[in-house]
Amino acid sequence: MYLIEIYKSVQGESSFAGLPCIFVRLAGCNLRCSWCDSEYTFKGGYKQSLDEVEAAVAALTPVRLVEFTGGEPMLQERELVPLMERMLNKGYTLMIETSGERLLGNVPKDVHKIVDVKCPGSGEGGTFRMENVDALTKRDEVKFVISDRGDYEFAREFTREHGLEERAGAVLFSPAFKKAPSLERSTSNCALDPRVLVEWMLADGVPARLSLQIHKYIWEPQKKGV
Repeated sequence: MYLIEIYKSVQGESSFAGLPCIFVRLAGCNLRCSWCDSEYTFKGGYKQSLDEVEAAVAALTPVRLVEFTGGEPMLQERELVPLMERMLNKGYTLMIETSGERLLGNVPKDVHKIVDVKCPGSGEGGTFRMENVDALTKRDEVKFVISDRGDYEFAREFTREHGLEERAGAVLFSPAFKKAPSLERSTSNCALDPRVLVEWMLADGVPARLSLQIHKYIWEPQKKGV
């Protein structure tokens, strides 16, 4: 497998937000979202065997929650799926953060999938594989990163049309961050003011949860490895 980093921090998003978590960040991504905050994953990285990855995770005990992220981790599905199966058998709670551009049917059922449906403002709208809606379970969460009113309306209608609140455990609306944030640990770095997003959600009664990237408020927004 090709990796960028393995580190321990707190989970910044999803219903697991705030929990201690080990992050296994894989190298490579085939999308180029306009608001991407992990462009450093696009190239490079280092190679490790499944045994080496598992040992690196085990060294960060006693944390037992692990997220596979990227980049796009499903680009390395051939190695990733067996690794997830091994770690599930050892009692880890596993998450995967994925764009949904790759089919997710082979992800082990006990893995919590955080699936990002790309809104138009990302520049990668239309890349989501609709087959992945049928792969959702109540363990999973669907995330929309929202940068403007058009993104919000897309996310609202997609959620309603596909009954996501019935298929998944949660639907997350997350305001996008600016590409060049300041050192301020505040909502001033959001491309869309969270208060505005909440007002829209309340007005429409959308069955979604506001999701803020809390690690960008604990540390400076540009900081890596947290």
